[in-house]
Amino acid sequence: MTNDVVSAAMLAIGDELLSGRTKDKNIGHLADILTAVGIDLKEVRIVPDEEDRIVDALNALRPNYDYVFTSGGIGPTHDDITADAISKAFGVPCEHDAKAMKLMGDAYTARGMEFTESRQRMARMPRGSIHIDNPVSTAPGFNIGNVYVMAGVPSIFQAMLDNVIPTLKVGKQLLSRSVNCPFGEGTIAIPLRDIQAAFPETIIGSYPKYENNKFSTELVIRARDEEKLAAAEQAVKAMVENLSATKQI
Repeated sequence: MTNDVVSAAMLAIGDELLSGRTKDKNIGHLADILTAVGIDLKEVRIVPDEEDRIVDALNALRPNYDYVFTSGGIGPTHDDITADAISKAFGVPCEHDAKAMKLMGDAYTARGMEFTESRQRMARMPRGSIHIDNPVSTAPGFNIGNVYVMAGVPSIFQAMLDNVIPTLKVGKQLLSRSVNCPFGEGTIAIPLRDIQAAFPETIIGSYPKYENNKFSTELVIRARDEEKLAAAEQAVKAMVENLSATKQI
């Protein structure tokens, strides 16, 4: 891995995501933020609220990426088992964190509410974890190793992520250019493959459209080097011009 590239994966946790009852909003937000700061989100997995599935997925992801972000499963109910699963993955005890207990106890006292046993579950985390501040509802997320564990509620996930991002190392941002192509993917597949082979340090994506009974394609070229990006863009534009000249529709 070069210094230009910092990679990440996401593990979204929750039966409700897989059943369709809850529509995930965190994956797209994380992708947007990481792309903006120069971290490549390379993989996303969604797993149910089952400890072994969470442990297996986390242990498959964390050795292969600089960062792993999780969402969901750190609430007060019996099925919020993320903290236990993360602890198991790292081989450390899951315990009530003293700082989190005081933080949350004070918050509930200030609101005139009892800090019940179920609410105290939100203060449990793997031994040795570092807090991720939660300005929305107080209960912290946590960081252990290269894993960042955050709530599933989008507003809380986003607030926690805002506190995490400044602490991360970032890579060189991907630059991008778009070229509109009036032909479908079937027409451009071979010449586009040849262009990608000629410019291996770029990423060329094709995104088909169907409007007015006609196929077209948006071509997006990405690279970290401006000169290589510009050269690949010119090659793609030349391909489109050549196809237009021969009227291959």
